[in-house]
Amino acid sequence: MDGVPAMTPKIDHAPEAEQRLREALVQQLVELGAARSPRVMDAFRIVRRHLATPDADMARTYQAEVATVTKTDEYGVDVSSVSAPRVQAMQIEQADIEPGMTVLEIGSGGPNAAYLAEMVGESGRVVTMDIDPEVTDRATAFLKATGYRNVSVVTADAEHGAPDHAPFDRIVVTVQAADVPSAWIQQLREGGRLVVPLRMRGMTRTVAFVRHGDHLVSDGFELCGFVPMQGVGENRVRLAVLHDEQGEEIGLRLDGHPEPDTAALAKALAAPRTTEWSGVTLAGDESNEHLDLWLTTALDNLPLLAAKPEARARGLVASASPLGIPTLVDGGSFAYRTVRATDVEDRYELGAVGHGPQGRQLAERLVEEIRVWDRDHRSDRAQIEVYPAGTPDDRLPAGGRRVERRHSRVTITWP
Repeated sequence: MDGVPAMTPKIDHAPEAEQRLREALVQQLVELGAARSPRVMDAFRIVRRHLATPDADMARTYQAEVATVTKTDEYGVDVSSVSAPRVQAMQIEQADIEPGMTVLEIGSGGPNAAYLAEMVGESGRVVTMDIDPEVTDRATAFLKATGYRNVSVVTADAEHGAPDHAPFDRIVVTVQAADVPSAWIQQLREGGRLVVPLRMRGMTRTVAFVRHGDHLVSDGFELCGFVPMQGVGENRVRLAVLHDEQGEEIGLRLDGHPEPDTAALAKALAAPRTTEWSGVTLAGDESNEHLDLWLTTALDNLPLLAAKPEARARGLVASASPLGIPTLVDGGSFAYRTVRATDVEDRYELGAVGHGPQGRQLAERLVEEIRVWDRDHRSDRAQIEVYPAGTPDDRLPAGGRRVERRHSRVTITWP
């Protein structure tokens, strides 16, 4: 294919070195809990993923947590990447792929399609699609170089799925999606699984859904981060900047949240803060992903606070995370979740930091919901369901949080 980049590996690495890197990667994936089944482990032992990014350092491409960015837009936003192996393994485990299946991958790149091809075997089929011809050209070249013949590469907007290749037993989406187009449900077999990094009120989880008639019901989810969807279905988070000096940017990520009074919130940020503690603790290796999903279910105006590490280092904020910190906003006041070490080794107490005239009350409100989660839902997992837009309210699960999108109505409920 004309214009396809060369997929030649670096000549200073012998095949034996490549195999050692792949074996070490599998060990990392097992230790992280991302790869659990022998077939997934075998797939990661086989695929020569470094050939997809010949300009990258070969050893880094086999690091479990390293995603290799392959394209950014005019604003410097990553729009295409080869996902980190941990995330790829995690999604493949969620998909529960069997030999002989037909699988659609949305968001191409090459290596993940090869892993899927290993999972479905010679009797199965993989379709990988992307809206960007540069991306599909790279995927085509990679798959040719690595010898995978049971993969079809499609250049098209995934909003409409891949009707010429449907139906699918599994659909694996490797880009962040704010919505679930009806085509994805319609092209999925009854009982089939859709694995998608779904953004709900700013928070993204890669959710494993099972099709039940015209809707989807979750069967587990994991914390994740992905590049955003492009095309007709693009729906990006917007950043409302509160502070931007000396590389210490602080802002609120808005995803359908009310427009904030940024001037008042910036003033509150510069004022003294108050801190409330909950008495609820987490272990050092314990994720707060379920707590954060509970907070966005229970509270209305809860965008995510995004802050550069420099802002935390200078004490402008008490917490910072690449994924954002849940932040309760009310007029010119806000409060966000924080944590501190306790006297018990490897235990950390959850709390909230408040700014502005109502900062203390908002911090107390956040702490109250942290305690509710700890008392009533800590051992629970949210149920996430996706229904077509226009589904009557009486068909939706009662209670919980509803996220309204153009194609779908997403519900988050708790036991």
